[in-house]
Amino acid sequence: MMTDPISDMLARIKNACQRYLGTVDIPASKIKAGILRVLEREGYINGFKEVTLNNRVFLRVDLCYYEGESVINILNRVSKPSRRVYSKLKKVASVFNGFGICILSTSKGVMSDAEAKEDNVGGEILCEVF
Repeated sequence: MMTDPISDMLARIKNACQRYLGTVDIPASKIKAGILRVLEREGYINGFKEVTLNNRVFLRVDLCYYEGESVINILNRVSKPSRRVYSKLKKVASVFNGFGICILSTSKGVMSDAEAKEDNVGGEILCEVF
């Protein structure tokens, strides 16, 4: 049994980017799909779709590269099962002086820090992307 599926997803994406793979398959869940939607909106991945392999549902992520280098340089998990990190809207720190994003799980769904500021909501900081 996996204790932290979000960390597993982030590790799979990081490993695939280091190996310059075009796609990576991740076991599907709603929270993972939400995180991938944010990454797609922000331009860190080209897209994703649901596929069924051996009667199991996976999310096939199409990774994005620019001039032969991965668009994703850093992908860190902030809130972990052993230590949850919650933040109010005003205390959400910028990632690399605004060049990166934080992905938050809020009462209005999974969104980036900029979207959370627009909607005036805080929540659990899931990960940082740069």
